[in-house]
Amino acid sequence: MRARRASSFGAAARAYAEHRPHYPDAAVDWALEPVRSRRIVRALDLGAGTGRVTEALQRAEVDVIAVEPDAAMRAAMLERVFGVAVLAGTAEDIPLPDERVDAVVVGQAFHWFDHERAQPEIARVLKPGGVLAAMWNTDDLRVPWVVEYAERAGFRPGSPGPGSGSGAMLADHPAFESLQWASFDHSHRRTVDSLVETAATYSACLVLPDDQRAARLRSIREYLQSRPETADGEFELPLVTKVARAIRR
Repeated sequence: MRARRASSFGAAARAYAEHRPHYPDAAVDWALEPVRSRRIVRALDLGAGTGRVTEALQRAEVDVIAVEPDAAMRAAMLERVFGVAVLAGTAEDIPLPDERVDAVVVGQAFHWFDHERAQPEIARVLKPGGVLAAMWNTDDLRVPWVVEYAERAGFRPGSPGPGSGSGAMLADHPAFESLQWASFDHSHRRTVDSLVETAATYSACLVLPDDQRAARLRSIREYLQSRPETADGEFELPLVTKVARAIRR
């Protein structure tokens, strides 16, 4: 099931490009802080999807290379992101030479990697002192109405953070120094229709049989239409962007 979920996004590539949230510039700036003093900063967006992190790195005015395994996701990226080399590849087999980049940034994908193979490969393409940063846009579960929305969308309690499985694997790897975490409040402007469309791009929804997927999306819609915060027109979906970074030794 994990493999099915990890490979499910290509079927919804254009919807993913349209409906997934951006990353806040402050989160990207924090991720890149350890290498900002370098004369030229070259960053790899690994598991780039449709280019949400790529766009944020472009706004940060660094040189960007994007690597993404899914052809449909790469095609959707190329329709909307320009001036970037977009390469086929995986975290376990990165198509770059040794010590090629100053930063590897991973948006919403680090938990899908085979960590035993990916982390040495990431270390290989990073220059000494370079930074690996993993980023996740997560629902803000401090907000009561968001909690039930997240449950109906198929999310279990908990999210990436200190002590999580993904963080522990990265922190324990000998190629990297101790892991640091930061969180940034964020939001995504939505309507009932567009938030239902967003939920439809989540892997937990994409792998369901058609009837179960329809039932899940119907449940989300009914809930959002029942809440005063979301029922009428546009609203902000509260998010927290969580970032982990570690320096290559």
